[in-house]
Amino acid sequence: MDKRSLIKAIAALPITGAGLQALAQQAPFKIGLITPMTGPFASTGKQMEAGARLFMAQNGTTIAGRKIELILKDDGGTPDQTKRIAQELLVNDKVDVLAGFGLTPLAFATAPLGTQSKTPMVNMLAATSSVIDSSPYMVRVSMTLPQVTLGIADWAPKNKIKKVVTLVSDYGPGIDAERTFKDRFIFNGGQILDTIRVPVRNPDFAPFLQKVRDLAPDALFVFVPSGIGAAVMKQFEERGLGKAGIKLIGTGDVVDDDIVNGMGDVALGVVSSYPYSASHPSATNKKFVAAFKAANKDLRPNAIAVYAYDGMRVIYQALAKTQGKGGGDALLAGMKGQIFESPRGQIFIDANTRDIVQSVFIRKVERQNGELYNMEFQEFKDVRDPPRAK
Repeated sequence: MDKRSLIKAIAALPITGAGLQALAQQAPFKIGLITPMTGPFASTGKQMEAGARLFMAQNGTTIAGRKIELILKDDGGTPDQTKRIAQELLVNDKVDVLAGFGLTPLAFATAPLGTQSKTPMVNMLAATSSVIDSSPYMVRVSMTLPQVTLGIADWAPKNKIKKVVTLVSDYGPGIDAERTFKDRFIFNGGQILDTIRVPVRNPDFAPFLQKVRDLAPDALFVFVPSGIGAAVMKQFEERGLGKAGIKLIGTGDVVDDDIVNGMGDVALGVVSSYPYSASHPSATNKKFVAAFKAANKDLRPNAIAVYAYDGMRVIYQALAKTQGKGGGDALLAGMKGQIFESPRGQIFIDANTRDIVQSVFIRKVERQNGELYNMEFQEFKDVRDPPRAK
């Protein structure tokens, strides 16, 4: 075959079925990461992006011949924005996977689009239990509020906490946390003096905390979205609840790893339950924290960074299982059933529920080497989202 004939033969290859398949596998594999990068929940987006990019930096950007492209979009924490951005990513950018979802309403807004387009959605935070039911193409790599609330509701009554007021943000995860804590705490012999719900955006905790002080419980149970805990702690101190002998307990969001050190002595002794702490003693986590700090100007990672880091691993492994072919149903099948060692410990994506199974730790804020950390002292292994009332 002469040179001209050879060139013609090569040029004809993409027209064949095998050639089309090879061309498809050479196209970039696109991940649309939608998260709040501005507004009151900007810290969520910052941690999520940093976790995702760290995984890519450590594991490369090519899987089975496909170049991985991460497309970051800021939704400002607004559901209408999230839905519009998801539509643009699906129609214009033709993304293979949607990921992120820093708040429950953002995941709910996107779920119908993922279902209609058969595009896998990797939920890296939205923690209302029922979110996972909103689309058969969603997998969750983060947590649910009932899953992480059970531990503190079991621990508290065994540790001289008999009367509690609950204070939660007034949306899906907060309502889940309130209900789960209340039911379990009462079952364990405790008493709920009052349940308080506060606005999600721009809350002023002061009047609610004054009410808590007047009720004089043994402890205040708190859930607020990631990044809001510093405001709670500041006003908890200003209203003198700690001096009045009221303990603060809650889910780990109130003492997020990236902000707890800046809270000062008021945070000392706060007990919470959560799937991750930056002080988790495993070798895997120590390497993760060191790499994260090196890549992000000494910023301490919180749980959201780990969820994003693990979410990228779930996507990478699923693409590898399809040998680079991708496709919504094939990718989803590749995501189900994954089990691996995360910086938080071993995690498992249940193939039936598409939800996360993981350890939940009871932690206490202590000073270590001059800094405040959530120090784990009790572990509940293989915790699932508890059954929901029908």
